[in-house]
Amino acid sequence: MIRVTRSAIIDAPIARVWEVLRDFNSHWAWHPAVGESHIENGEPADQVGCVRNFHLKDGNHIREQLLGLSDRDHISTYCILDATLPMRHYVATVQLKPVTDGDRTFWHWQSTFDVPRGRAKEFAELVGKGVYEGGFDGLRAHLRRGAAPAAISPAVAAQAAVPAQAVVATAFGGPEVLDYRSQPAAAPRSGEVRIRQSAIGVNFIDVYVRRGLYRMIDPPAAIGMEAAGTVIDVGPNVAHLLPGDRVAYACPPPGAYATVRTLAADQVVPLPQDVGDETAAALMLKGMTAEYLLHRTHRLRQGQNVLVHAAAGGVGLLLCQWARAIGGRVIGTVSTEEKARLARANGCEFPIITGNYRFAREVMDITGGRGADVIYDGLGQGAATENLDALAVTGHWVCYGQASGPHAAMPDLGTKSGTLSRPVLFHYTAERHVLNEMAERVFAALRAGTIRVEIRHRYPLAAAAEAHRDLEARRTVGSIVLIA
Repeated sequence: MIRVTRSAIIDAPIARVWEVLRDFNSHWAWHPAVGESHIENGEPADQVGCVRNFHLKDGNHIREQLLGLSDRDHISTYCILDATLPMRHYVATVQLKPVTDGDRTFWHWQSTFDVPRGRAKEFAELVGKGVYEGGFDGLRAHLRRGAAPAAISPAVAAQAAVPAQAVVATAFGGPEVLDYRSQPAAAPRSGEVRIRQSAIGVNFIDVYVRRGLYRMIDPPAAIGMEAAGTVIDVGPNVAHLLPGDRVAYACPPPGAYATVRTLAADQVVPLPQDVGDETAAALMLKGMTAEYLLHRTHRLRQGQNVLVHAAAGGVGLLLCQWARAIGGRVIGTVSTEEKARLARANGCEFPIITGNYRFAREVMDITGGRGADVIYDGLGQGAATENLDALAVTGHWVCYGQASGPHAAMPDLGTKSGTLSRPVLFHYTAERHVLNEMAERVFAALRAGTIRVEIRHRYPLAAAAEAHRDLEARRTVGSIVLIA
């Protein structure tokens, strides 16, 4: 993701500069690179959601949408919908501030976007110099000519929703209940942020929600818990995020399967420059799950025997990598030889191939009869009896998921003096300072090479049902990402 930022001082009062810039179609009159331009469907040029359709003087064609407009803060945010230029996920923010020494205006213009590999420098120069610096010079000349401000409508449209698409569970059931449909994203209220999402993580909790096992939605409703993208605008009382910031989250309520989403800002974290959107979407929920399992629910110690179920899955691979780095002796269950090879390459010293939840005897053989000091269990009921047999005396059984179904009844842990935990990520991340601490530890582990993200499967957002079918059929390894 490329970030381009430029700033300039304009020798005019902020009110005068804002009169021009808040008109979303005014740039044809002052920008030297812009030719013919119009607002589609006859909508007002200051209405949030309106689309300007224009040509550059070099012949390129662009459609841009106004995403946010604040007369109080002098901020305008917009994105590219379509362009003949090979730019994706372009979101830009214009912000004005008064200059204290004299009646002048500070203009800050920034954007983030993707371009084809090898063309980052070319497009950073094109946008930074040709669009932004050229625009500064063009507006200065426009104002010196004494041009009259364009007529505008009252600024009431900042409360408008913006068009978006979402994957909605129309009822509880199989993947066939998922429907890709229009679902506008509301303007952010106090404490909220609106995000244009580029990548969305797929997790087994999404399957539980879709099936109705976790009653976290009332159909029809969008599902999904994890995504990354760029801030469009923020509501009042949001101090840690600004329009244009790259961000990610992993939190309830469901609703992440969407192109644009509005949600509580206190569960959204800014992304470091070295973490891409797809990586973040594949990492936030699964990475923080690995973090709390290894560092909070059970603080893994060097030399302990660790049993990781679904060791080639998204969480499983991160657990294997991180546990091995801590010094654990990592055993993992997988369903195929291919998954065994992948798990072994990611820190699992002893992969066990099993298609029927039979693994206890091999665990006892590997550990010389001791058993697993800790079991990280995302399987649920299908593996319950074998987990007890594989557990060491005074061992810790951590049941953080139930892919094979919820436990009907737990085995008698008294036979092993075992400890059972049923942790939930969102209880750990409920307090913002803990969320930040966990996210920072995950990013630091990624940066250090302790953990790596395996994105083996990418699907268009509209193909979310297909992604669910593959996940449930155990046809996937590593992380799954939906591209918005």
